[in-house]
Amino acid sequence: MAKTIMLQGTSSHVGKSILTTALCRIFLQDGQKVVPFKAQNMALNSYVTKTGGEMGRAQVAQAEAAGLDPIVEMNPVLLKPTGNSCSQVVLMGKPIGNMSAKEYHTGYSLKALGVIKECLDKLGAEFDTIVIEGAGSPAEVNLKANDIVNMRIAKMLTAPVLLIADIDRGGALASVVGTLELLDPDERDLIKGIIINKFRGDIDLLKPALDFLETKTGKPVIGVVPHLDQLGIDDEDSVSLDDKQVKTLSDLDIAVIRTPKISNFTDFDAFANETDVTVRYIQQGESIGKPDLILLPGSKNTIEDLLYIRQQGFEEQIIKLVESGTPLIGICGGYQMLGKQISDPNHTESNLDTISGLGLLDITTTFTPNKITHQITANCSNNGFLGLNLTYENLVGYEIHMGLTEFLQTAKHAFTITSRSNQRADSADGVVRSDGLVMGTYIHGIFDNDVYRRSILNALRVRKGLAPIETVNDTHTRKENSYNRLAETVRNSLNMDLLYTILGAK
Repeated sequence: MAKTIMLQGTSSHVGKSILTTALCRIFLQDGQKVVPFKAQNMALNSYVTKTGGEMGRAQVAQAEAAGLDPIVEMNPVLLKPTGNSCSQVVLMGKPIGNMSAKEYHTGYSLKALGVIKECLDKLGAEFDTIVIEGAGSPAEVNLKANDIVNMRIAKMLTAPVLLIADIDRGGALASVVGTLELLDPDERDLIKGIIINKFRGDIDLLKPALDFLETKTGKPVIGVVPHLDQLGIDDEDSVSLDDKQVKTLSDLDIAVIRTPKISNFTDFDAFANETDVTVRYIQQGESIGKPDLILLPGSKNTIEDLLYIRQQGFEEQIIKLVESGTPLIGICGGYQMLGKQISDPNHTESNLDTISGLGLLDITTTFTPNKITHQITANCSNNGFLGLNLTYENLVGYEIHMGLTEFLQTAKHAFTITSRSNQRADSADGVVRSDGLVMGTYIHGIFDNDVYRRSILNALRVRKGLAPIETVNDTHTRKENSYNRLAETVRNSLNMDLLYTILGAK
């Protein structure tokens, strides 16, 4: 049976996901067969596995760091918020319905424990080490009775726990002491060490606080990890957008409309990692400005986000910009918004039967209860976006959407899907408007295809009178370098001998 180690936090967004990713790469480098695990994840950034199952994006990054293909057993329960105190519940990669927070926590969560245990048993039999990520804080006393992601999992496995605190936000020492105080004695015994994360400054000035913390809690400080900027690793939720640094304006300015239910914004990370591109996420009260390209992202609630765009005045700005020649791409929910109308006869997303779209593409979309989730390959054949005569085969991406889109007239399609979940297909996807300024597609991850992405950027450069850039960035190599850089920093920040001693202590 595999050894286990668990990372829990004093609160959300303290760095549990990224440190789990780091340990997965460190253990892989040290010759272990390692796998990540998170019993329950709440996130709008999701991914589709090779078998068509949906899972949290954080565990995908952790799997990549561990040298593995992502599988739903790494994240058996995924909660995707759809509105206030309501989420779509995804179990083993498949949606089982929408539930209120009360319905889920008091009526369903514990029913998933059997599935969670089966996943842990499967992974435990196949791997040397399981690195387990908790969620939020284990000291949320109001949620503890129905917990399936923190101490209940640690106790199930007798897993040693490392408690992580974010010193950058302040109050780290108090949060550690307070968390330990609120745990039951048997839970407190499982905490084997403390990690201080996101530190900026002189470590010598921090040492008295670390000595105090060890004396006060009786727990060793495993290490102090510095604040890491621009890691280039996929984020799991939109909170991380607040931390994204906007580069000084580059040759190309890309504006992403940040809606309340934005999902899969990792679609645009590949743009942000290009040296000649600035990506701006436009929020409430901000002006879109005059970008070189507008991106409408995916959404977990397309209708709600479309209403938001309308209420904030973004609709009028977008239409005027497109009319004046600014190109626009909509992905998934953003693609649906570009049409003439969205219908929701079963009230899948809202109480509205229909809502008018932005009217920039001759399509209509009708929501249905069935969710489409596939990894895909696709061809692009002279679709005419930005006037490009591009032909590419075997582009890769994935679909996650509810809704069927109909074309109101003969359309120039953006792509032809040639396989879904390894099954041969021949399906038109998306639309490119006849003037080449507006494109919509259901394919997430399309811009991770390096040559295709650079072709789009070079077309934007030519429109501005700039010379094309011939060098094509390799997304896979960039990610691998990021995982290795993260692992090196964390390895040098932790007492690795003590960490391995804790890992071996069952």
